[in-house]
Amino acid sequence: MTSKLVLAALVLGLGVRAQAADAKIGYVDLQKAIQETSAGKKAKSDLEKEFNAKKAELQKKEADIKKMGEDLEKKKVALSDDVRAKKTQELQQEMMKFQKEVGESQMNIQKKERDLTGPIIDKLQSAIGRVAKAKGYTMVLEKSEQSVLWAQKDDDLTDEVVKDFESKK
Repeated sequence: MTSKLVLAALVLGLGVRAQAADAKIGYVDLQKAIQETSAGKKAKSDLEKEFNAKKAELQKKEADIKKMGEDLEKKKVALSDDVRAKKTQELQQEMMKFQKEVGESQMNIQKKERDLTGPIIDKLQSAIGRVAKAKGYTMVLEKSEQSVLWAQKDDDLTDEVVKDFESKK
């Protein structure tokens, strides 16, 4: 009875190994694909415009706070303790508001990026499926430093996926 179990396990193991040998695995660099599609280029451009506008606004606020601090430093000897404490507290409040605004701005930009790239990724996944089926791949992985450490260049489907994506607009 035990030898039959060992034999069955051996046969099953060989079957799994034979199936794995038949597997054809490719990969796609999603970040590169997004950046190379026309929709991805437009999303990047829109995001950069918004980022640069917000960056300029925040730099102006930062300069105003810095000037406020410099003014306080210059006048602190002439100010009474009460006035100096009040001005110092105002400066700290402005700095905290600024830091909060910077954090909110970063979160808003990240959300906007997800909102812009989400539909592109959905369409890219459809393109990946079409290309993989047409080329006989059983699995396609996303290329990133954590997932695909090394692979044959022939198994990189990124360019073909971008072509397919662009052709289905």
